[in-house]
Amino acid sequence: CTQPYTRTRASIQEARSESMADNDDRRVPVTVLTGFLGSGKTTLLNHILTATHGKKLAVIENEFGEVGIDDALLSKNTKMQTDEEIIEMMNGCICCTVRQDLVKVLTKLAKRIKAGTLKLDGIVIETTGMADPAPVAQTFFVDDTVKSFARLDGIVTLIDAKHIEQHLDEEKQEGVENEAVEQVAFADRMLLNKTDLVSESDLERVEARLRSINKFAPIQRCQQSKVSVDSVLDIRGFDLKRTLEMDPEFLNTDGEHEHDQTVTSLSITQPGSVDLDMVEQWVSKILQTKGNDIFRMKGVLSISHADEKFVYQAVHMIFSGSFAEPWGAQE
Repeated sequence: CTQPYTRTRASIQEARSESMADNDDRRVPVTVLTGFLGSGKTTLLNHILTATHGKKLAVIENEFGEVGIDDALLSKNTKMQTDEEIIEMMNGCICCTVRQDLVKVLTKLAKRIKAGTLKLDGIVIETTGMADPAPVAQTFFVDDTVKSFARLDGIVTLIDAKHIEQHLDEEKQEGVENEAVEQVAFADRMLLNKTDLVSESDLERVEARLRSINKFAPIQRCQQSKVSVDSVLDIRGFDLKRTLEMDPEFLNTDGEHEHDQTVTSLSITQPGSVDLDMVEQWVSKILQTKGNDIFRMKGVLSISHADEKFVYQAVHMIFSGSFAEPWGAQE
């Protein structure tokens, strides 16, 4: 889609100089969490929200489907850290169709900070797995209000060690972006997740492939997205000069990008409780027959004779589920 901004040569030079943020920069640091569907972004965000770091964070979260699953999974942990509610932008890609919503949300935060009614130590943006991170990053250099109060601290890309190669190798139609490649290329830090699912030789091959796309971003291995908060927040990793050298059109907001229209989502919302054994049999059959075509599956179920939520997720044919906190009175 075409973005409604234009930039002059002078303003691009201005953006270059403003990107050289030093330690005296008082703007709110913004971390963009990206990565293909099922890479572990929400799990990482949960770790950040439950870790002891004393930071007040605002979370902007974007989902690919029509029903917000992550909102339900994250809201309790968000309230543990800050009085801020999760700000969710549903049913659209943050890099195009709801990008203006992102600008509006950031502008509202800026006004509250300026008025003294809100203090933030950081903002975390979790993009949908189908998002190209470049237009999201671009927002912090092309909108005057946004760039005056917030700085892009870093793009952190989660990578599924078991499935990343097939996504990088996927052939797209002419003019259609390979989002997995873009997410690796624009990363300031790569978290190679799910390392327990592959061998050491597999990891070495994957790391070599990632470095062939992005030789600058450090690669950190992890399992279940468990990393130190310090390796994700306030890393001062984004370098506009280097980004412009890689992509001279980075600040050209008149360009278009096109997503793969063969990737769609399906959401099911149904009141009542279900039988766990029957659900597992049904999901098992689906994954056995259609697993290669299912990039991501996640949900929250009410199980008969159980007071707790049953949270499940699957990436291709790998499925996991467990009981979480009890259902609330109004849920």
